[in-house]
This record gives sequence, structure tokens and C-alpha cells, in this order.
Amino acid sequence: MMVEQMVRSEVEKTATRDKKTAKKTAKDKKKAKKGQPGRPKGSKNQHKTAVTLNPELLRIQAMMQKLLQLLGTLIPLRHMVLDGHFGTHPALHMVRSCGLQVISKLRHDAALYFPYEGPYAGRGPRRKYGTKIDYDNIPRRYLEQSSVEETIQTDIYQAQMLHKEFAKPLNIVIIVKIDLKTKKRAHVVLFSSDLELGYEQLIDDYSLRFQIEFNFRDAKQYWGLEDFMTIHSTAVHNAANLSLFMVNVVHVLLRPFRRDHPDFGVLDLKAYFRGHKYVAEILKFLPENPEPIVMEQIVDQITRLGSVHSPGPVANSS
Repeated sequence: MMVEQMVRSEVEKTATRDKKTAKKTAKDKKKAKKGQPGRPKGSKNQHKTAVTLNPELLRIQAMMQKLLQLLGTLIPLRHMVLDGHFGTHPALHMVRSCGLQVISKLRHDAALYFPYEGPYAGRGPRRKYGTKIDYDNIPRRYLEQSSVEETIQTDIYQAQMLHKEFAKPLNIVIIVKIDLKTKKRAHVVLFSSDLELGYEQLIDDYSLRFQIEFNFRDAKQYWGLEDFMTIHSTAVHNAANLSLFMVNVVHVLLRPFRRDHPDFGVLDLKAYFRGHKYVAEILKFLPENPEPIVMEQIVDQITRLGSVHSPGPVANSS
């Protein structure tokens, strides 16, 4: 829906390198001090609601605001789906500042906590964090759905949980897959800031993210998104948007063919229209046009040339 060229400045590149170095240093210090209990000396409380967005998030935020202004009330939007790279509190803050709810993915080993439900100790602030989740032993009361397909069991859990890097509770959906033969387990952790969102819609909405990946794949493979050699902002903007626009056009053109031929693809569509063009050019050299039946047979044969999945008689499908 919107594409923008991103050119990272030297300041951003330096900041990224410094961030990686700082992470490595902190990790080494943590290993060196392993076993020492208590809070690190000199550390201070940080307000989770005071978030500073990095240049990447600021660019995305500006694009989101621009898109929302363009759409107005024509297409009411409620959620924004982001991949696991944006499964952070700053990204959530960015989306919420635009009036939307975020749907994203956390690390598979994210430190999530159940809300504390025990009694008040009688002094000090009330305890906020309860038991830390054990992904191999998730309480059954949070199980929403379980199914088995061949030897793979899929369990879906949903709960409101806490993360110490996020200011507010999160709507967590955990998808666990178990191989019943080998007993091997794997899981993914999805989350949303919308606490009312059901697990089915959350999973379905996040799955739509992969359609975006497919759109980029088609734009690169068929419509030149990887091939243009320009570097100027306007030219890059036009080339990238034209490639993605053609992806949308092709999806519309493929619909009538896929009603009867689900495997009909982009290469078949190209062959079909190329064949129509060849027939139209050849007919210009004939003194008279063939009979309609003969014309239909010619079009049918020529449009099959170069196709991968022959759709059969498609002359009336477009």
C-alpha cells in the first residue's frame, strides 16, 4: 500500500554498530558476574512509558500516519501486523501512538510471567509478576484448541501475560507442535496489544504477513523489483510502486482462471496474453479474418504456448 526508499545515514550505521558492541559488552559482563545476586550497582529505574523511537521506527511511524490520512474513513483500520523484528516495546509504542493495535511475534524464549493472583503480603506494593512460564509445561487451563494431523499434535494456548520490558499486559497466543513419534516440540509466541482479540483472529491476522512476503517475491521474480538500476528517489519510488502495483493487477486477472484451474499462475497468465498479442498481430496480415470457430481454436492453441499449467479453453475466461 505504501513504499518508501530508505537510505541509512552514517549516524544510523554508527549507532547500530555501537549498539551491537554495547550488547556484546553487557553480555560479557553478565557472564563475568554470573552468580552474584542482587541488582547491578548504579542501575536506576526506567519508566517504561517514556520511549525513544529509533530512526527506523520514526520512518515507519511517519508512513503509517500518512497512510491513515490517505485512507481516512474509507477503510477503517484497527490492527497493524509486524514481524518478529518489531516484537519490542518501542515498536508497540509506535503503533499505539498511531491509534492502532499491534500484532507481532516474540522470541521463542521470551520471559513471560502470569499475573500474580496470590494474597497481598500486607506491606509494600502489591506483587505484579507471578510464575514465569515454562513452555514445556503450560497450564492446561489456558489450552484453547488441540488437534492432531497425521503424527503432529498442535496445541494452541491463550492468556494475558506480563513481560518486564512492556508497560502493559499482553494478549499472548502460543502455538505448540509436538511430533507424537519422536516427542520433539516446537513453539511460536504471538502477541497483541488488543486484549479482546481472540486466538483464531490473532493467528489468522498474523498469517496474512506471509502474503506480503509472497507479494514481494512475485514483484522481484516477475515485475522487476530487483532489476531496476536507478538510484534517484523519484525513480526508485516509481519503479518499486509500479512493480507492486502489477502484483495487485495480476491477482485480479488471475481470479477467473483459478475458479476452474487453481494452479494457474503468473507465467500462465503471461503466456495467455502474449498469445493473444501474437494472434492479433498475425491477423493483420490476413486479407480476411477466419470464421469465429476457427478463430477460437487458433487463440486456444496459441495461448497455450509457453504456459506451465494449461487451463484448457480459456478464450472466454478473461
